Amino acid sequence: MAKRAHPRPVTIAVPASIANLGPGLDTLALAVTLFLRVRVRRVEGVNCLRFDFGKLELAGDNLIDMGFRRLAGAREFPSLDIEVETEIPLRSGLGSSSAAIVAGFRIFESLFGPQAEETLLTAGCELEGHPENVAAALLGGLVACCQRPDGSVIALPAAWPRELRIVVATPEVELETRKSREVLPQTVPLATAVSNVQRVAVLLEALRARKYDVLAEAFRDCLHQPSRRGIVPGLDRLLGLSHRDVLGVFLSGSGPSLAAVARRNLPAVEALIAGALRDAGVKCQTRILRAHAGRV
Repeated sequence: MAKRAHPRPVTIAVPASIANLGPGLDTLALAVTLFLRVRVRRVEGVNCLRFDFGKLELAGDNLIDMGFRRLAGAREFPSLDIEVETEIPLRSGLGSSSAAIVAGFRIFESLFGPQAEETLLTAGCELEGHPENVAAALLGGLVACCQRPDGSVIALPAAWPRELRIVVATPEVELETRKSREVLPQTVPLATAVSNVQRVAVLLEALRARKYDVLAEAFRDCLHQPSRRGIVPGLDRLLGLSHRDVLGVFLSGSGPSLAAVARRNLPAVEALIAGALRDAGVKCQTRILRAHAGRV
C-alpha cells in the first residue's frame, strides 16, 4: 500500500510589536512590519517538534514550542519539522517573545483549526505575563488591552492612522524584559497614575481624530520610563528630542529600542535619531516601519 502523502508545508508569519507607546504600560501595543516566519512540514511520527533555527542563537526557552504545547496539552499531534527565520531582534523591546508564542499558536491552528480569540489571548498572557504584545501579534494593528480579575483578557482594536510611520532605533545591546521590569516601582503616587490615565485617553482620541499636534504630550509617560533611564542607553537623549517632524518619542516596550512617530521627512527623522544616539555614544540600528494591519 502506498504511503499517504503529507500535506504541503505551511508558512506562517507573525509581526513584531511596540508596546506601551509611552503612557500605556501593559495596555497598548502596535503591530509593526517586522516578522517572525516559520515553515512547518509534517513528518513521520507523532508528538515531536523538531526545530531548525538556522543562524539564530536561541538563548533561553523555546517559546514557539511552549506556545504550541500550551494549546496542545495532552493531545496527540503529528510530528513536525519547523524552520524558523526572524527579522525581529531578540531582547530588543520589539515583541520577539510574544511573536514566538503566537507562532506556536498558529502552528497549532494549522493542525487543528482556528481557536477562540479569548482562548489565545488568555493563554498568551499567561505565558508572557502581560497581554498587549501578544494581542498585537495575534490581532494586528493598534490594540488596547486589560485583564479581568479571572485572568482572561479583553483586547480591542483602536485606530492607527495609515500615514503615521514609526522610526525605531535599536541600540547594539540586549535587555531582558525581566531586568527592565525589575527596576519599576511597586507603588506610585496618585498624581502619577492619573497623569498616565489622562494621556492614554488623549492618545487614543488624538489618533482617532488625527489631532497630531497633541501627540507629543500624549506620548509622555511618568510611570515606567523614568525608572528605565538608567538602564536604556540614549533614552534620556531621545526623550528630550524636539523637532518639527517628530510627533512623539517613547521607549519601545521595555527597551532598549526607542521609537519616534512621524509622517513626513522620514529619512531625515531617521538620521536625526541615529545622530542623537551617536552623540550620546550609542551605536544603533534604525528602521522605518509601518503599522501592520492584520494577519499575514
